[in-house]
Amino acid sequence: MGARLVELVTRFGGRLEGDPDIEVARIAPLDRAGATDISFLSNSRLRAVAAHSRAAALILAPLDEPEVAATYAGARIVTNNPYAYFARTAQYLCAPGHTPAPGIHPTAAVHPGARVDPTAFLGPHVTVEEGAAIGRGAVIDAGCYIGRDASVGEGTHFFANVTFHARCVIGARGIVHSGAVIGGDGFGFAVDGGVYIKIPQTGRVVIGDDVDIGSNTAVDRGALDDTVIEDGVKLDNLIQIGHNCRIGAHTAMAGCVGVAGSANIGRHCTFGGAAMINGHIDIVDNVHVTAGTLVPNSITAPGRYTGFYPMAPNAEWERNAALLRNLSAMREKIKALERAVKVLGGEQTGQSSRDASALTRSS
Repeated sequence: MGARLVELVTRFGGRLEGDPDIEVARIAPLDRAGATDISFLSNSRLRAVAAHSRAAALILAPLDEPEVAATYAGARIVTNNPYAYFARTAQYLCAPGHTPAPGIHPTAAVHPGARVDPTAFLGPHVTVEEGAAIGRGAVIDAGCYIGRDASVGEGTHFFANVTFHARCVIGARGIVHSGAVIGGDGFGFAVDGGVYIKIPQTGRVVIGDDVDIGSNTAVDRGALDDTVIEDGVKLDNLIQIGHNCRIGAHTAMAGCVGVAGSANIGRHCTFGGAAMINGHIDIVDNVHVTAGTLVPNSITAPGRYTGFYPMAPNAEWERNAALLRNLSAMREKIKALERAVKVLGGEQTGQSSRDASALTRSS
């Protein structure tokens, strides 16, 4: 769908410079946008590209506007957060043109004891077990499994082949992508004489409102208490959330992050791809962990944390790794050398004192 610029500004705010009746049909990159496109500038290093863009309109920040406006001929929407404005505009312009009509596909298997709101949609070969509840306007695409006594909130969308196990809960407006498994057993075993004894996982997964969960992500049910994903959390693809974890509201994790069981993560945190979070630790609000970082212990202060060794040519990396293995021995040698230097320094000081005394007596 298209939109006039005045519609966007009325809906999302910002200061409009230019013709309010210009209509844009889609978002496009700065260097490829055309006469019916709107683009955005969120990186000041691309000001020169923006200044020569052929887009019908640009979304940009106040600091970038003067330089861009000097040569850019199109309309401008000036806002303090161009990237967020772009996201909202993209949602508006890219709203799905087809929403499935409410109803249950003939091949879906719905237990008589399940509750499916009349406005919900259940696609081909969906299974809904006894006691499950599917909320108003929910969309459950083909091949999904909804376990016994599970609950899916209003307007939540499960893409094809999502598995949502017994007694799990998700709130309103959630998005769960294909292959995700919510409520599988946590990794809990006791050891007796070298033999692993499975611990029943009797908790649930409880997910808040406006949560996005990526493809092939797994969120394990709790062992005794629940695993909790609070409102607004965003999980990328291929993430593992262990049992009894709590992920605070509006925290975001990139692909391949792993969170071990019983980790308690605060609100508004971010985790770069492949970050690893140890179990049974606490991380406060507003912590930002960079990609590939291992977090072995609790983090008690907000901030940015990094813990990895930078990439290097292989031969150099091997030499550095060999040095790291020998750091302890090198440390002891350095300590011994320091002691020797101190002793030698003392001897030299003593000799100098004796020489000075002798000189005084001879005088």
